Amino acid sequence: MKMSQTPVIILPEGALRTTGRDAQRSNIMAAKAVAEAVRTTLGPRGMDKMLVDDLGDIVITNDGATIVEEMNVEHPAAKMVIEVAKTQDDEVGDGTTTAVVLTGEFLAKAEGLLDQGIHPTVISRGYRMAAKKAIEILNSTARKISLSDTKLLQEIAETAMTGKGAESHKELLSNVCVKAIQQVAESSDGRVSVDLENVQVQKKQGGMTTDSEMIEGLIIDKERVHSGMPKKVEGCKIALLDAAIEIKDTETDAEISITSPEQLQAFVAQEENMLKEMVDKVAATGANILFCQKGIDDLAQHFLNKAGIFAVRRVKKSDMEKLAKATGARVVTSVKEIEKADLGFAKTTEEVKISGDEMIFVRGCKNPKAVSVLIRGGTEHVIDEAERAINDALGGIAAAVEVGYVVAGGGAPETEVAQKLRKYADTVGGREQLAVNAFADAMEIIPRTLADSAGMDAIDTLVKLRAKHEEKEGKEYGVLVEKAKIENMWSKGVIEPLKIKTQAIQSASEAAELILRIDDVISTKSAKGGMPPGGMPPGGMPPGGMGMM
Repeated sequence: MKMSQTPVIILPEGALRTTGRDAQRSNIMAAKAVAEAVRTTLGPRGMDKMLVDDLGDIVITNDGATIVEEMNVEHPAAKMVIEVAKTQDDEVGDGTTTAVVLTGEFLAKAEGLLDQGIHPTVISRGYRMAAKKAIEILNSTARKISLSDTKLLQEIAETAMTGKGAESHKELLSNVCVKAIQQVAESSDGRVSVDLENVQVQKKQGGMTTDSEMIEGLIIDKERVHSGMPKKVEGCKIALLDAAIEIKDTETDAEISITSPEQLQAFVAQEENMLKEMVDKVAATGANILFCQKGIDDLAQHFLNKAGIFAVRRVKKSDMEKLAKATGARVVTSVKEIEKADLGFAKTTEEVKISGDEMIFVRGCKNPKAVSVLIRGGTEHVIDEAERAINDALGGIAAAVEVGYVVAGGGAPETEVAQKLRKYADTVGGREQLAVNAFADAMEIIPRTLADSAGMDAIDTLVKLRAKHEEKEGKEYGVLVEKAKIENMWSKGVIEPLKIKTQAIQSASEAAELILRIDDVISTKSAKGGMPPGGMPPGGMPPGGMGMM
């Protein structure tokens, strides 16, 4: 009796499936392509990328986070690499290029092991052991840092900015960043915490980058409500109000019957009196500045002007919270309940016209826990790149003071980790030893890339670095790109937060392990817009380029 030969259909029509080594190769190739796209941006001589979107808008940057964010990638494995960059950016604020490059290199080295017939789970296990050991090695080489180490913090900021478009003004900008973090940082039980939300970064086109500054207070992108109010007020007593200075409409349906002009006049006069009472209540506290989160009636604006109160309306909630932290004021939700004790203080409040826009500067707050950084520059692209450099520097300083440890830069920690991991590999039994050695080799992609960008011979440089790191005092030697030679990076002021390195290694190794364990890619997207059997997006990857951008 013959068995029925009816085919069993599991996947919908047009679904694509890639299995085994093909799926692994495809995923590894996609991840390597993303890493290769950002690798040349690493270090002081990193090159810039120009990203053009569908509308023709241009972004010019060498910031790893921005590049991968602007990439329009299709491949699922490439998207996983981009997640690594986003995690690094969210957790630390800097080191995104390092994290992406390491992910690509871990997978490239794993590909060689797969070709030797080593099972992906063995490689993953070896990588996990290596990552854990790498964190221990980094912790043992790190040095302590505190909030009062201004010089070290400035060096961290300068290292983060080196290679960015704002590098020519890095001394001024790093000083601004350090002052901002020192101002908003809070210590409790010996631990320092920094909320970067309390550092408001405002950028305005015009002027020069040297005009950038930190305001010991806040910049509000609004203007005063009445032209009769003074443009500048000194000795400010600031009231923050989360309520409208307007006559509310009644919530119930009601009709008011007016039968004579006197009644109408009385009704209008009553509304006026209500508004005047509200303004008088604010004035009675002694306030001469009012920031209101909601609206201010035109007539109330007139009364505020007569009372000599500088008023701003419709201020964002986030700005109100920052104003409270900067000035010491309390946000009040009802005009009737405002009191003198709720006021905050600042030396000056001034309306300034910058690049055609009116902005309110609140300066000279006593020990503000929220500050503003104003970035200026000749063109939009210049201030955008300066903003990215400042965000990296702020993130780096915050990461350093929160964890309390820093390491040398210039590929020194990666070389030290690679050196120690090779010794550790000898103590690991089984095939995992090969994975630990592959992990160690992958770590050297950072000094190798720095050497390439400095025009040095990469192999010679790595040999010299390994020899230096064998010496007792050589663990802080790395590639000094500006002089194209090997130097003690600590003595040259090239310093990075420990957290950048530990986070990058953890994220990159976890992503690599995840991608390695995939042996089957099933795409149920329609065949029209879906992925062809190779697992690459339509059009594939052109030679030497990203088919995903």
